[in-house]
Amino acid sequence: MKPRLLFLFIIAARVANGQQDSVKVLQEITVRAYEANRPLLQVPASVGLVVKEDLHRFNNTSLVSATNMLPGVRMEERSPGSYRFSIRGSSLRAPFGVRNVKVYWNELPVTDAGGNTYLNQLDANTIQQLEIIKGPGSSLYGAGTGGVILLSSPQLHKETEVTGSFLGGSYGLQNHQLALRTGTDHTSHYVGYQHQQADGYREQTRMVRDNLTSTFRFSLSDKEELEAAIFYTDLYYQTPGGLTLAEYNANPRQARPAAGATPGAVEQNAGVSLRSFYSGVSHQYHFSKTLHNRTGVFGNFVQFNNSAIRNYEHRAEQNVGVRTVTDFSTSVGLWNFKLMGGAELLSGFSPIKTYQNLQGRTGTLQSDDELYIRQYSVFGQAEITWSNWLVTTGLSVNRADYKFQRLSTVPAIVQSTNFKPELAPRVAMLRKLSAAFSTHASVSWGFSPPTLAEVRPSNTVFNRDLQAERGIQAEVGARGYFGNRRFFVDAALYHFALKETIVVRRDADGADYFVNAGATSQNGLELLINWQPTVSGFSHFKVWSGLTLNDYTFKEYTKDNTTFNGNKVTGVPGRVLTGGVDAEIKKRFYAHVTAIYTATLPLNDANTIVADSYTLLGCKVGYKIYGDKKLPVEIFAGADNLLDEKYSLGNDLNAAGSRFYNAAAGRNYFVGLTTNLRLLAAH
Repeated sequence: MKPRLLFLFIIAARVANGQQDSVKVLQEITVRAYEANRPLLQVPASVGLVVKEDLHRFNNTSLVSATNMLPGVRMEERSPGSYRFSIRGSSLRAPFGVRNVKVYWNELPVTDAGGNTYLNQLDANTIQQLEIIKGPGSSLYGAGTGGVILLSSPQLHKETEVTGSFLGGSYGLQNHQLALRTGTDHTSHYVGYQHQQADGYREQTRMVRDNLTSTFRFSLSDKEELEAAIFYTDLYYQTPGGLTLAEYNANPRQARPAAGATPGAVEQNAGVSLRSFYSGVSHQYHFSKTLHNRTGVFGNFVQFNNSAIRNYEHRAEQNVGVRTVTDFSTSVGLWNFKLMGGAELLSGFSPIKTYQNLQGRTGTLQSDDELYIRQYSVFGQAEITWSNWLVTTGLSVNRADYKFQRLSTVPAIVQSTNFKPELAPRVAMLRKLSAAFSTHASVSWGFSPPTLAEVRPSNTVFNRDLQAERGIQAEVGARGYFGNRRFFVDAALYHFALKETIVVRRDADGADYFVNAGATSQNGLELLINWQPTVSGFSHFKVWSGLTLNDYTFKEYTKDNTTFNGNKVTGVPGRVLTGGVDAEIKKRFYAHVTAIYTATLPLNDANTIVADSYTLLGCKVGYKIYGDKKLPVEIFAGADNLLDEKYSLGNDLNAAGSRFYNAAAGRNYFVGLTTNLRLLAAH
């Protein structure tokens, strides 16, 4: 399917006057990236935003479709409930899960001390907004070269509202939500329960998740505020395993079959069971109008069981952490200054037991390990604003330590690996050329030690030789409004030089392990365009499109006397095009049409195996019934992959036995209903 099909969305429209321009909504959003707390036009960084409007274009079961509309962002779903997330890069470090991307929820880390994030703990209904910082964020957010995600839970407000929703779809998809929001002038509370289940497109892809989320906010005084947030998730999803090309072409819906003495995914009852409890408390204190502190503590317990084809792994991961930030603002004449300093400390303990897998039951103990992890980051940042100029400088010191004990041998094996403290500076500059247009440039350094799952991967060997990644990114960009603020453009051009790149390998038994692959050169162009004309008969009309161009190559990479210098970085498509149309009539009937084209991408470091390009076309239509304003009802229906493309949304890279392919669903449908019951207004 050729990419020009995406631009069929740009249709001729008769322009009329008197239409309110909701494109302004984007500028009014307060962006928190790098503690900016200002409109996007005044942030000297590339930041992708996913707001409720973007999530509303799709069904409410996942963040995948909405985030993949952003240039430079790729979220993968190998099977329902199994996610990977990459920002300006590949998934080479993440056979499964989210690694080398730092994730925060309501200002507190969700990423654990070992560098892993269980993004599938969170239900899409519990997310109000995502901010995605593209490129290294180490100057403020600690270790990591792969970007930062800032998640916000649903906004709290001064009324009582009960929200209920139901969605059903193809392949046994169901999603139910019930949420309560209530608030007064001094307190507010949100509590929500979500249940989701699906049989899945492939064999051995059933998924069930229950999630309970609660957030509180208390105004203790004019100067003091306390926030608390908790969630509990009970998740189970089956893992079908990768297919060879022949198996993929013969029957893409099958699970990995048995091969010789190696059993298949169904026989081994391959799947993941995850139970997690997260709690965090943040305290804000305004010492004065110019001096402010926010300190938060959190704890997370995860019980993780993985019934894999090779073995059965059990973890009981325990993580605690603290993050504190103090900022001071002052001005001298026309010069405004904002100074900020803080620290983040993460500590984790992970006992990991690996057993023989007897068709989904634990057999003989193979290894009994304990890992202790410590990470800390001390950071500072200064902002100077003068006239239409803004300059930001930041610097952090980061360190990570791992201690490994194997208790299943006599005597016990004790090993450790310590990464020396690393400095990660960042310098950024922004110039406002007008009230509606700005340019920015930045240079940032990143430091990323191997994650827990990389120093102790599925082959159970503790790898002390694995080195941390280090990189430097240079970027220029511009964003602004044109045509009476009906046309918005956000563009960025960057170069990222990464050394000691970590890539995944698989041994003859199919177990993962990781090596440093020299260096990579990553060049990219990102462009986002929104156009919102006034169209006769429409209360809202918007056309939008995005473009991602990637030129990522290996440098200084040799394995077994074979050099991969000049090869394309594994798992990165050369280009991605997105587009869509949002339309609403009389604020009742609405329609969203979206499309994404993904070019071919290499599946192995040698670039000898390539995944085909594909185009995904989707739509959603709905109708809002306001009969009783206290009980509005919204009915909607939609479809994904309307072109019935055969593709894999999450290939296994450098796969053993050439099992690269995880087939995604063909054409599928959904229908749902949402209602909000407004009970009373706060006093």
